[in-house]
Amino acid sequence: MVNTDILKRNHVKVTGKGKQPILFAHGFGSSQVAWEQVVQAFEEEYQVILFDYVGSGNADKSAYSSDRYRSLHGYAEDMIEVCKTLDLTDVIVVGHSVSGMISMLAAQKEPGLFSQLMMLAASPRYLNDEGYIGGFDQENINGMLDMMEKNFNEWAKYLAPAAAKNDDRPELALNFEKQLLSNDQQIAREFAEATFLVDLRKELSHTEVPVVVMQPSDDNIVPHEAALYLADEFPDSELVILRATGHNPHISHPEEVVKYIKKYIAIEAV
Repeated sequence: MVNTDILKRNHVKVTGKGKQPILFAHGFGSSQVAWEQVVQAFEEEYQVILFDYVGSGNADKSAYSSDRYRSLHGYAEDMIEVCKTLDLTDVIVVGHSVSGMISMLAAQKEPGLFSQLMMLAASPRYLNDEGYIGGFDQENINGMLDMMEKNFNEWAKYLAPAAAKNDDRPELALNFEKQLLSNDQQIAREFAEATFLVDLRKELSHTEVPVVVMQPSDDNIVPHEAALYLADEFPDSELVILRATGHNPHISHPEEVVKYIKKYIAIEAV
């Protein structure tokens, strides 16, 4: 019997005419609506699954627990539970940003559930380290977290244009700013800590399923060095450098993202 509590908790939406499941997982500060320009290209041949993490979008905020979601493992549990509730197998996950690492953790815990991970603008660590370029210093992260605590609106005004880039299309930054501000302030700050303070570099080599790393050509959040590191450390991976710029290419350049998802899908639709 389907656990409707989990489907409600994560505001799960299932569409599509096919049997092969493809799950789209949104990034930090976003929600499933970020995929609206992408998923329609897969509904004819695939079973498409969308959901919101607890605290994001239309997910049930009352289900939020700091203990569960203080690390990305809690979000990975949500992904696993959604898949099991829907009785899915051989799931292809397309994960944006932090969802790349969340999907990796889920696949490592339940490898039989997943057949392929596609990571869009993902990073195993956002902090710079000796011999590693993550894009941020500790001072940068501390300042961001402090701003989220003291002035949530200003934080969104700062982050949105940096992430969206594409200065000739200011509507992208404005729309992302609205998306950021739709989140609960305290939950968003805790999600930011779980995201930007993570270090999963040592976990990458334990991933059994094939991975496709899709990296925008110019991303203020994830530098090329982090994407190259990611692709190098996975046992079975492909690296794609997109022409798209900005941290949200599925929103700014959906046609290109669709093109490469279709090109690298390992299992033909059935």
